[in-house]
Amino acid sequence: MIKIAQLSCGTEYSSVQYEIEKAARSVGAKMVHPDVEAAEIESCVEKFGFNPVSPQLKLMIARAVHLAEGKYDADAVFIATCFRCAEGALVRNELRRYIQENTRLPVVTYSFTERMKSSQLLTRMEALVTIVSRKELLARERQSGITVGIDSGSTTTKAVVMVDNQIEGMAWGPSGEVIESSSSLLEEALQQAGVKMSDVEAMGTTGYGRFTIGKHFNAKLVQEELTVNSKGAVWLADRQRGEATIIDIGGMDNKAITVRDGVPDNFTMGGICAGASGRFLEIVSKRLKLEVTELGAIADQGDWRNVRMNSYCSIFGIQDLVTTLAEGKTRPDVAAAACHSVAEQIYEQQLQEIDVRQPVIQVGGTSLISGMVNAMGEILGTQPIVPPHSQYIGAVGAALLSSGFLEVV
Repeated sequence: MIKIAQLSCGTEYSSVQYEIEKAARSVGAKMVHPDVEAAEIESCVEKFGFNPVSPQLKLMIARAVHLAEGKYDADAVFIATCFRCAEGALVRNELRRYIQENTRLPVVTYSFTERMKSSQLLTRMEALVTIVSRKELLARERQSGITVGIDSGSTTTKAVVMVDNQIEGMAWGPSGEVIESSSSLLEEALQQAGVKMSDVEAMGTTGYGRFTIGKHFNAKLVQEELTVNSKGAVWLADRQRGEATIIDIGGMDNKAITVRDGVPDNFTMGGICAGASGRFLEIVSKRLKLEVTELGAIADQGDWRNVRMNSYCSIFGIQDLVTTLAEGKTRPDVAAAACHSVAEQIYEQQLQEIDVRQPVIQVGGTSLISGMVNAMGEILGTQPIVPPHSQYIGAVGAALLSSGFLEVV
């Protein structure tokens, strides 16, 4: 069983600890707590170089030091503190950096609430387990044979057909009824590729509907989107060697992932509100009487500094949108402010939980909105790479990884 070392403060309150352990069990992992003698805590804190007030934060630090010094064996690390605690947020982030600098263990950080449910952690736990148990599969650089990938996302569904490391067919459309949406798009991609379903050797599924469509199609690979999307991103960007950072702004949530030689080693996802998602950009587009595909070009003509827009809540963001339009602000300025607002929240929330490595690869449907890419580049100080077919990362990653099963005798 895969052992995930838990470095946390306050999880015993309410039912948080139970939910963490439940999420781990559901993906075949076990939460473990590195052993530390009480007499060793202060010396470990001194080694770390930061002395928090909270005794539990001190214990977190001591456990991290034992992991870094090889005094405790684990396969991955889960670092969590309460979202209300400023000192906890500081320790959480510094411990993540410390673990990454001193070990090769995959790490995920999480800021929890008292009403947390295991479903909120499922993708994160599943990704940790995948990185540990399927590292060789994740490191593969080429697809072989005829394989299919389906990404059943919150907003759109994508299907890709790959033949010997080339994309031969692709299709995408709105996510409706899961099986119906995926089936029709798969048929479209197969026709484009000139391939019959009977010719397909392996299939991979990912996204919110991965389990349903995986069972329906008897897919060889059913995998969470963090690892699959990162694999698709580096393959499309031709950055499978070395380091990179992937920013994936989705319809309902967003992800920031760091990779080394194609394998994720740190990631974070979600946000305070849908104000940092593609859904918010859709709402803005409708209000501006634009198609979301037109938003980017309009935003490129505007200046976000002319409009104040809330970047932490979709509801307040919409209120700001209505107010600014009533004040006579121009559509280009409002569009630019909306893109900047999303980029700002991603920077202040997700990108503070990882160490951004160059190059930055921006993917997902929102990467087709030029104003969104330019806003992200302005905040980061470097223009992200947007690879061809960047909205298909999940489907491409699923098709690529599923071909690994063809080599299993």
